[in-house]
Amino acid sequence: MSNDAKADDAKKVIVYSTNWCAYCKMAKQYLASKDAVVEEKNIEEDEEFHKELMDKIGGNFRGVPVIDIAGTIIYGFDRSKIDAALKAIA
Repeated sequence: MSNDAKADDAKKVIVYSTNWCAYCKMAKQYLASKDAVVEEKNIEEDEEFHKELMDKIGGNFRGVPVIDIAGTIIYGFDRSKIDAALKAIA
């Protein structure tokens, strides 16, 4: 695996979202602007993604988006927390 591929893997981000969530869209756009590789998991359309999210956050659902950056869970669209999590894996 090349160094570039490893860097891309390190910046992979999961965004748990729904169809109606404006902050989810904003979070995905912001992450893309930071060159993060974003995987969207729509919890409204896929029950497995919903279950995965509930397992990850211990069932303490507070709304979407929920962003997972290398195991760091961020509730909502919080630029400063996103930046800190991305910086930690850079």
